[in-house]
Amino acid sequence: MKGPLFYSKILLFGEYGIIKDSKGLSIPYNFYNGALKIEDNPSHEAQQSNASLQKFADYLKQLQQEQPELVQFQIEALQADIAAGMYFDSSIPQGYGVGSSGALVAAIYDKYAKEKITVLENLTREKLLQLKTIFSQMESFFHGKSSGLDPLNSYLSIPILINSKDHIEATGIPSQSTEGKGAVFLLDSGIVGETAPMVNIFMESLKDQGFRKMLKNQFVKYTDACVENFLGGDFKSLFTNTKKLSNVVLDHFKPMIPEEFHGVWRKGLETDDYYLKLCGSGGGGYILGFTQDLEKAQQSLKDYKIEVVYQF
Repeated sequence: MKGPLFYSKILLFGEYGIIKDSKGLSIPYNFYNGALKIEDNPSHEAQQSNASLQKFADYLKQLQQEQPELVQFQIEALQADIAAGMYFDSSIPQGYGVGSSGALVAAIYDKYAKEKITVLENLTREKLLQLKTIFSQMESFFHGKSSGLDPLNSYLSIPILINSKDHIEATGIPSQSTEGKGAVFLLDSGIVGETAPMVNIFMESLKDQGFRKMLKNQFVKYTDACVENFLGGDFKSLFTNTKKLSNVVLDHFKPMIPEEFHGVWRKGLETDDYYLKLCGSGGGGYILGFTQDLEKAQQSLKDYKIEVVYQF
């Protein structure tokens, strides 16, 4: 058995902000993917994944008992497949902010949900929100609290624009140009990040009035502007606003940036070779970079591993 592939995702803009109703823009990233599989001679990793799926199945069984109107699964079929050794075969790095658990949630929903909403039907705002709610509850098993956006992106494999908590829509993004000098890239921190502790730090910071004010007047403001600039193809304004956003993150989200990258972050702002921002919750994993001149950024960051995500 080998199920369909589900891709990783990148939240270009909106990390943390979407908790406070900023805009957000999430795009599929096809470089990494995962699929449900059953094999005769499973590896050690496959056995670990299988054990984790068993716990997840127990959680889903409880979820459908507690919220029967939300979602129902073919639990017997799921448990039988897990007993037969099913696991999630994934190239998506865990703890890197590119949605490893999201792809798994999408794969399980796709194969085992009853009366599932499919990509082929007319995806109204209500259906998108319903899917997001289901995925949020499913993914909470992994993160404690999930927005449901990662699995949604992985499941639909289309860019998603978050206008607010209750208003999300499928969207189109400007087409890529491989000749373009401008680029969005991933910078590998070489450290595995954990979502839950980072989100806890953020939630604690929200108790501080000054932090809340900065979030509303700067962080959310620049995030919203970046989303609008990117979707409108206004790259000149995009870089102006990304620089402002990068500055705010360096000043106010230091715990989410691995310490050895504080200098690298600052160097980008001082030289204008590139601007960095968080990819996912931070704390490690990937850092997202934006540059107007890819060659310059590659030269400037030659000691680090870079993956280009999008060129314009």
